[in-house]
Amino acid sequence: MLREDLSEALKKAQKARDARRVSTLRLILAAMKDRDIAARGEGRGEGVPDEEILSMLQTMIRQRRESIKFYEQGGRLELAEQEQQEIDIIEEYLPRQLGEAEIADAVASAMEDIGASALKDMGRIMATLRERHAGQMDFGQASKIAKQRLT
Repeated sequence: MLREDLSEALKKAQKARDARRVSTLRLILAAMKDRDIAARGEGRGEGVPDEEILSMLQTMIRQRRESIKFYEQGGRLELAEQEQQEIDIIEEYLPRQLGEAEIADAVASAMEDIGASALKDMGRIMATLRERHAGQMDFGQASKIAKQRLT
């Protein structure tokens, strides 16, 4: 399970004195703990499932990519490099990411399976994709492809 893998990785990083990996893994575990607490408030006592953790990791990567753009624009290349190192560490815990053609195929398949024909079906398409491909694709890109096909 992903939760145990992250905890074990933190222990290994601490023993290896890998400061960047330790700080990144602590950020991931803290975000996961926050989501677990929120889940308990909603009546889900067992914590968040792996699919939600994968989604959280993708969000963390997206945030860091945005930060890299701003750091590069501001001439803070050392901070951009740190963000990229964090992205590399986070990506180790995600499944293989689908390429653009694979995302397009997945969108087409989801649209066909649910019989999507109009923009009002976007929510169902995205829900189907999240269920089938949690942690495997950029859902922003999938959304753009779906909108193009529906219009």
